[in-house]
Amino acid sequence: MKTSNLQEDFFKYQAKTTPFASGFEVDYAKGSYVYGKNGKAYLDFAAGVSANTLGHSFPRIINAIKEQADRHLHVMVYGEYAQDKPVQLCKLLAEVLPNPLNTTYLVNSGTEAIEASMKLAKRYTGREEIIACRNAYHGNTHGSLSLAGREEKKRAFRPLLPNIHFIDFNSEEDLAKISSKTAGVVLESIQGASGFRLPQNNYLKKLKQRCEEVGALLILDEIQPGFGRTGKLFAFEHYNMVPDVLVMGKGMAGGMPIGAFTASAEIMDCLSHNPSLGHITTFGGNPLVAAAALATLEELLEGPWMKEIDEKEQLFRELLVHPKIKTIAGRGLMLAPELESAEYSLEVAAKCMERGLILFWLMYSIQNLRITPPLTISKDEIKEGCDILLTVLDEI
Repeated sequence: MKTSNLQEDFFKYQAKTTPFASGFEVDYAKGSYVYGKNGKAYLDFAAGVSANTLGHSFPRIINAIKEQADRHLHVMVYGEYAQDKPVQLCKLLAEVLPNPLNTTYLVNSGTEAIEASMKLAKRYTGREEIIACRNAYHGNTHGSLSLAGREEKKRAFRPLLPNIHFIDFNSEEDLAKISSKTAGVVLESIQGASGFRLPQNNYLKKLKQRCEEVGALLILDEIQPGFGRTGKLFAFEHYNMVPDVLVMGKGMAGGMPIGAFTASAEIMDCLSHNPSLGHITTFGGNPLVAAAALATLEELLEGPWMKEIDEKEQLFRELLVHPKIKTIAGRGLMLAPELESAEYSLEVAAKCMERGLILFWLMYSIQNLRITPPLTISKDEIKEGCDILLTVLDEI
C-alpha cells in the first residue's frame, strides 16, 4: 500500500477556505501547546480561534466525553428525548444566567444559533426587519452572512435575506433607526472581526432600552467573548443589561462543536407551534458534545480561571510594549495588538509560528493580531509567548 503523506493529502482532498492554508501537521495537543508531527511544541495564543476555553485535552472534559461515549451517542433528533447531559447543561445555564434567560435551545454551531435567533425574533414579534451593525460578523451561513457588516464578504453570494438594515456600533444617534418595524437587533457584545471593539458610554444598556421602547428583541452574540473570556461568564455582565436572546458557541464545549441560544420560556415557546418545528436540528444537543459543554461550564464556575483573567490581561499589556504595536484592543483574554499593516501582521504571525508561537489575525482587521489563548494559560507561558512576539517584532 502506498504510504500516505498527510500534508499532500490535506491539500489534495480537503476543501480549503483560503489560498494560503499552512497545512501544519498536528500530532497531539495538551494544555497550552499544540505538538506537530515534526516533534516541535507550539505555544497556542489562538486556542482554536477562542474555542479551546480550557486549553487542550483538559482532563475534566476528556473524562466527561469518555464517560458519555460509554453510555450512548446520538439517539433521537433534538427535542424529543430527555437525556441527562443536555438537560443538565440547560438547567445549569438557567441557574447562572440572569432572569428571564431560562430556556436554552442547543444547536451545532454559533452561526446556526444566529439563524435560529433571527427566526425566533420574527416569529415572536410578527415583524420582518432585522437590524445589524456595520463591521459585524455573525457566521457564514446565508442568514448570518446577510448580517455581515462588510459588503466584500457578501457580494459573491447575493441575493441574501431582504429587510436587513445596518447601524454603527456605539452610535447612539443610530438607535433611532430601531423602530416598530424591527423584529430584532443582532450585534456582538464585543465586535470581533473588526478589531475587538468594546461598547462605550453604556451603549448596550441604551440599545436595550431602545429595543424595549419599540418592542424589538435584542439578540446578543456572545459566541466569542462568552464562557469566561472577559473575566465574567458572559461579556454583557460587565455592562449592566440583559439581552432578550443570548447566542453562544465557540468555547462553550471546550473544543467540541456546539452552539446555543437562550431566551425566556415565553419567547422560546414560539418555536414549538404555528408552525411546530419552528427550528429543528438532528444533532443539536448531541449528548457527547453536551457532556463536554457541561464539564466546561462546571469547571469555569468552580475553578480559578475567570478570577485570573484581569491579572493575565494586565500581564499581556505590560509585556507587549513595543514601537511596532500601536494599540491593544479588547478585554480579558480577547486582545488584539494593532500593527502597521495587514501584510506586516501576516508576516509576523508566520515568523512567530516558525519560532513556536501560534498567533492568528482578525478577519476584517488583519493588521490586528489575535491573542485569545486558553483561559488556563500560565503567567510563565504568557511571558514565553510575548518574548517570542517581541523578538520577531525586533527582527522584521
